Amino acid sequence: MLKIELKRYLLITLGTVSLSLGVVGIFLPVLPTTPLLLATAYCYVRSSPSLYRWLTGHRVLGRYLRDYLERRTVPRRAKAVALGTLWPSLLLSMLFIPLLGVRILVALVGLGVSIYLIRLPEGAAA
Repeated sequence: MLKIELKRYLLITLGTVSLSLGVVGIFLPVLPTTPLLLATAYCYVRSSPSLYRWLTGHRVLGRYLRDYLERRTVPRRAKAVALGTLWPSLLLSMLFIPLLGVRILVALVGLGVSIYLIRLPEGAAA
């Protein structure tokens, strides 16, 4: 029982941190709002149905999520920022990974995420 409660509080905390960064991302082009809000939704749906309902029904933030969850669309700016942060961080990580096989795996995961993101339809800019 304690393990379940600890997991719940951890997910709520991670979701709230992600939410905070996502809100900052609305104003700073460096932070990708949509992926951060999706992470928040992931954490909240697994830990607190009331927080998830609040998030998806929010007047401003809910739009970011509904665009993706209902229509699978992501604003062009969000795609650009996501790709612009994904690849530099992956390349930097691969510099420190000594095993070639793991480097290749990291590159393939990055490529898969990039292809998925690029192929998503573009929604209205937020």
